[in-house]
Amino acid sequence: MLGPDLINEARIGCGLEIASKKRLLETLAELLASDHPRLQTETVFEHLLERERLGSTGLGHGIALPHARMKDVGEVVGAFVQTVQGVDYDAADGEPVDLAFALLVPEAANEEHLRLLAHLASLFSDPNRRVRLRESGSRAEILHVLSAS
Repeated sequence: MLGPDLINEARIGCGLEIASKKRLLETLAELLASDHPRLQTETVFEHLLERERLGSTGLGHGIALPHARMKDVGEVVGAFVQTVQGVDYDAADGEPVDLAFALLVPEAANEEHLRLLAHLASLFSDPNRRVRLRESGSRAEILHVLSAS
């Protein structure tokens, strides 16, 4: 389900020094916009932040799934960040977030969007996968762990 159109090495940040939720969302926005010709980092950031204002996308266990719908997105696109230290993210369990997978979906992609969010939440509920993501030392390793069934 996490194919190369959704996530690739170019949209993965590994071992990043990030000190705040805002900077984490900005970094994810930069990665999401980096290889998409119609997306601007600032616009993506504003959409992610707007969704976050509705309620934290922190799942717990140091994981966040920020996401937003955008009219300029034709198909779902994702980005992932692994930070050196967790950031205060207002997650329900109060734990800092050090792993974040962001999604941009087309405005009309209701069912696909929900299915993908559920799949990602299930993927990150596996404690072994979380450990492997935290121990990964390269974008290629992270992509491998994310893509493994």
